[in-house]
Formats: sequence, structure tokens, C-alpha cells
Amino acid sequence: VQLQASGGGSVQTGGSLRLSCAGSGRTFGSYTLGWFRQPPGKEREFVAAITMLSGGSTYYADSVKGRFTISRDNAENAVYLQMNSLKPEDTAVYYCAAAEQYYFRTYYDSRRYKYWGQGTLVTVSS
Repeated sequence: VQLQASGGGSVQTGGSLRLSCAGSGRTFGSYTLGWFRQPPGKEREFVAAITMLSGGSTYYADSVKGRFTISRDNAENAVYLQMNSLKPEDTAVYYCAAAEQYYFRTYYDSRRYKYWGQGTLVTVSS
């Protein structure tokens, strides 16, 4: 599976962006899909995940809950991250990732994801 992330850019505080991640090489309709981010000078952190449990359960980091929405389109082999009310602390390189399990409890653990996109930079200015 190859993942290609896109949609990053520069916005002001309060703005919105929609990240996309297209998959190729294999359909990932039964995979768990996630978004992670790496702020400047910091470690990579979990942002959101969507599984195939119960048709698509979603999970979010507390820092983005209520502002970000993860969704998937299995027909398009894609996963999206709608980001609203952006803050300067959301500035990071955002990565999409895929894990071959349809669900696992440690969806926030980057080590559980086998496939990764190349990252797309999001910059939020105050």
C-alpha cells in the first residue's frame, strides 16, 4: 500500500484545511486509518483514527476533539481530515497511516501502523 497525503498549507488562526490521503496498491477498506502529526522539534503524536469497527468508529486526541473530523471513502481508497478552528499549536507535518487490522485498542500507537504517507505541512499563524 502506498499513501499520498495532500492538502497542507498556511492558514491563520481560526481557519480551516482539509487533508486528503489517497491509497494505492491495495484496497484498504478493512484497514484502520489514522492521522498523526509532528510539530517542529517534537515527537510524532496521534491526531485521529478511524476503524472498521461498527462501520467506522472514530477516535481523536483530546487536543483536536471537536475541531477535527476524520472520515474515509473506501470506494475511493481515501481518508480525510477536516480541520476547523485551527490554532498555532496545530502547526506540524501531518502524516496519514494505515494498519492492516480493522480494529485495535491502541489506535493511538504509531508503531501499530505499517504504511505511511510522506507528510504534508500545515502552518497556522496567529
